[in-house]
Amino acid sequence: AGATTPAEPRRPGLDRRTSGALRSERKRVTEMEPKDRGIAMVFQNYALYPHMSVEENMAWGLKIRGMSKAHIEERVREAARILELDGLLKRRPRELSGGQRQRGAMGRAIVREPAVFLFDEPLSNLDAKLRVQMRLELQHLHRRLRTTSLYVTHDQVEAMTLAQRVMVMNKGVAEQIGTPVEVYEKPASRFVASFIGSPAMNLLDGVISASGDRFELPGGLALPIGAGYLGHAGRKMTLGIRPEHIALSSQAEGGVPLTVDTLEILGADNLAHGRWGDQKLVVRLAHQQRPAAGSTLWLHLPEHQRHLFDGETGQRV
Repeated sequence: AGATTPAEPRRPGLDRRTSGALRSERKRVTEMEPKDRGIAMVFQNYALYPHMSVEENMAWGLKIRGMSKAHIEERVREAARILELDGLLKRRPRELSGGQRQRGAMGRAIVREPAVFLFDEPLSNLDAKLRVQMRLELQHLHRRLRTTSLYVTHDQVEAMTLAQRVMVMNKGVAEQIGTPVEVYEKPASRFVASFIGSPAMNLLDGVISASGDRFELPGGLALPIGAGYLGHAGRKMTLGIRPEHIALSSQAEGGVPLTVDTLEILGADNLAHGRWGDQKLVVRLAHQQRPAAGSTLWLHLPEHQRHLFDGETGQRV
């Protein structure tokens, strides 16, 4: 998505800015040396010296800054307590699990007591179960430290669960900035709509009718869209609706017929994949609803849950 490029090099001072100013804690830090900016980085790779113990790794940055031994020991003990590394301080990286090594890398950052943490996909090298555990630990860590954090990730679940504000990047361009709820409920573009949410939002390409009150799709299919779109008559649009916002209906109630192709049984709920004419749709169903392949579901696509995006720019209408 191009998220790391703008977020990392210019933030800590590894690259020169061409315009604008960078401020941290209300101070202009654009011309400061990187070491003086109060920014600590945690990378995808664990960045621990293999010949040093966890304790030595955490203390190294403070030692080369000339901090007293007593002060270093105090900071290392506190960081180890926060990260639950107390019993692992004498171990070397090869003796640690992936999650423990990542916590050790976080400890190196925490002991500096920075103004800003910069995380670059810190969980991407961990297995799925450990990522869930580490997400919870990061949430707990942020609540305790209350330090501003810039977190780069390609995992929308991490973004939604960890962030207070999310910036969705597309090829280095910010498509939307908002709270997790805002980017989920009101995506600013087709790209954001397709990126946020699991499974992804259903996106149907069509045209606004000449009367401005219908969304017309290939194959003679159409959906009423209410008044207010006459000014967009004849324009190509994309209509989006999330699988969890589609309700079951009936033919008598004017429902949309979905021919079921496959059913994903997930446990708590199920996902029905099917076709409405030539249009592919995914519908989230309750656990007890398990339609067979080839059967027909009649669906209601609530107007207040639909999203319209410009067919050319992809921006929300």
